[in-house]
Amino acid sequence: MTAAISSASPATDLSVTKDLLWRGMLAGILAALLATLFARAFAEPQIDLAIGVEQSHAVHHMGASHGGGSTVGEPEEEIVSRSTQKGAGLLTALALYGAAVGGIFAIVFAYGYGRFGAIGPRSLALLMAGLVFLLVVVVPAIKYPQTPPAVGKHETVGLRTAAYFAMIALSLGAAAIAGKVRAALASRSGRGFDATLLALGAYTVIVGLGQFLLPTIDEVPADFPATLLWNFRVASIATQLLLWATIGIAFGLWAERVLKRRRG
Repeated sequence: MTAAISSASPATDLSVTKDLLWRGMLAGILAALLATLFARAFAEPQIDLAIGVEQSHAVHHMGASHGGGSTVGEPEEEIVSRSTQKGAGLLTALALYGAAVGGIFAIVFAYGYGRFGAIGPRSLALLMAGLVFLLVVVVPAIKYPQTPPAVGKHETVGLRTAAYFAMIALSLGAAAIAGKVRAALASRSGRGFDATLLALGAYTVIVGLGQFLLPTIDEVPADFPATLLWNFRVASIATQLLLWATIGIAFGLWAERVLKRRRG
């Protein structure tokens, strides 16, 4: 792989940054398409099963509240059908999300390339994608694991959404602090390995304290099928893993070509 230039990185050139930006968005859209196909095959069937479980619970409770002898009313009409949610809706949402995160990914890459030692564009892109997956997907899921949309109370949607994004912000903020801690310690002592260990410790402490202070939200019914919940969570994590792996690999290949052409 081509080594990065530590001083004047070609990625800081405005025209190169523009080339990287649209390639990052394209990589994000490609990743979203693959993630959509994967989600359709593995995640959406779990959601359908979860909806069926919740509907059967609702029918049972409504029947019990009427003494078990009255007819349960027709379910409310869906504003957006499940076929739309699983098809055009899912594709549109993931494509917009992919384009947005791909563009941000490219901008961060352009800023960081050449500033972190002799690391090539493909290696840097994969490293960045792995870090994003860890910080934005895995760590928040420890406190707030994914649950099917049918599970949970409607009145707590706002709280659950705010808490989840607060966990993401906490993870990213802790990573930024840990990075500064490592840079400061490494410059003083010259021991990069020890500085890295201390930075990881600082990140763990900050995230652990934040997870302790953030509210605990557990609205999964006690009788909800454990296997179904597990399968949904695995499929959700795998979808995100595929998304970020594709961005890291595709953008790294395209960025390497752009930077090689710029130096040539």
